[in-house]
Amino acid sequence: MITDQDTIVAIATGQGGAIAVIRLSGPQVFEVGDAIFQSKSGEKLASQKGYTLHYGSIQDQNHHSVDDVLISVFHAPYSYTGEDMLEISCHASPYIQQEILRLCQHQGARAARPGEFTLRAFLNGKMDLAQAEAVADIIAANSRAAHELATRQIRGGYSEEFSRLRAQLLELVSLLELELDFSEEDVEFADRNQIDNLMKTIYNKIYHLKSSFKLGNILKNGAPVAIVGSPNVGKSTLLNALVNEEKALVSDIAGTTRDVIEDTVNIDGVLYRFIDTAGIRETDDPLENLGIERTFQRLDQAAIVLLLIDAQESVEAMMPQLDTVDIRADQRIAVVLNKADRIDSEELAHKQQLLHEKTRYTVIGLSAKHRTNMNALLDFLKDSIHWESLREEEVIVFNARHHQILQEAESALLRARQSLADRLPGDLLAQDIREILYHLNSITGTEEITSDDILKNIFSSFCIGK
Repeated sequence: MITDQDTIVAIATGQGGAIAVIRLSGPQVFEVGDAIFQSKSGEKLASQKGYTLHYGSIQDQNHHSVDDVLISVFHAPYSYTGEDMLEISCHASPYIQQEILRLCQHQGARAARPGEFTLRAFLNGKMDLAQAEAVADIIAANSRAAHELATRQIRGGYSEEFSRLRAQLLELVSLLELELDFSEEDVEFADRNQIDNLMKTIYNKIYHLKSSFKLGNILKNGAPVAIVGSPNVGKSTLLNALVNEEKALVSDIAGTTRDVIEDTVNIDGVLYRFIDTAGIRETDDPLENLGIERTFQRLDQAAIVLLLIDAQESVEAMMPQLDTVDIRADQRIAVVLNKADRIDSEELAHKQQLLHEKTRYTVIGLSAKHRTNMNALLDFLKDSIHWESLREEEVIVFNARHHQILQEAESALLRARQSLADRLPGDLLAQDIREILYHLNSITGTEEITSDDILKNIFSSFCIGK
């Protein structure tokens, strides 16, 4: 864990663009800044107010100008890290950036480690651990939904939910441990029925949070959509229509697609990961069989399944194709009658109605080749996620570490309820509840949970400069 008092420096912006930002934080930032910066006003940075901008030039040891820059001044504790900070806005020339870094290091600053600025913000109480992790998520967000989740977490609503759970558990522990002081008098300060009711409430909340991870993971990483069906039914043509490019090879020869092909599309703020799979059929071709095996693997991983069937076939011929896929209760499925342009509208409507009555699945008729009625398919995809219906205050878990911790907390809570049912002494019951607290604390990083190993593991994935 970073506990030193070094002044750190790093480039805080990515490659590309005209302007770069170099960030410094630590106790000697003003000494470093004043040693390399010549303000047009002639005043030292150390004497300037916080939240102010200053124009001047960065100069090397020979007083040669490296670049004209703007420097933002932040005084502790009113900065991102809670320490004195400077942010140098310079031209994005790689030479200029590296030269400014070299000059800062020559004056005593050291290169920041990945995530060290955010780590210092956490250690200085500017944010809790869950908020710190959301910083990396908001940088990596590639859709409006992922950005919204990370923003909610940074704003603290996520942490407030866990604070309420912690407060309830702490109250229980306090009452149980108070009983120990009066153990000789056989006094119960915590009514066991009330404890059990409270444990049920907490269990239901933890279970709800844990269960929300499925949606949270989809919103963060994209909804996996498997496109499956018999060979030559138009799966690759549909993928190309959805991603609006010739991503997959299209041919009249059955079995052209022998491996999964993936691409992503952002639809109304949600990322969808479309997976074109090998056609499902009996074959002696070992390579094609391997592709079909992967088809079933991806089918099992998908949140949404699009089962393509040739609209020209009879309903009787369509039904066995529905039996080739096993759909879980938590998966959404649409039967897509492709090549619908080759039959009349009345016949198509009749087949859609019959299939829906027999399966209760959504049935959509379209032509992937001519891209007709694609809006109906897009509406189905959007309705399958429908994340915008979530209340702003609703907490959605999307961090895999948090999900694992919630599973452990859930198991600990079940053990605590069993201890209560077995009428175990208050000290043992209090220990069970403390284990639940331990797990919840490790999400937000409160109390003694912030060990070196946890912090190194979390912040190691951050980019330099953040």
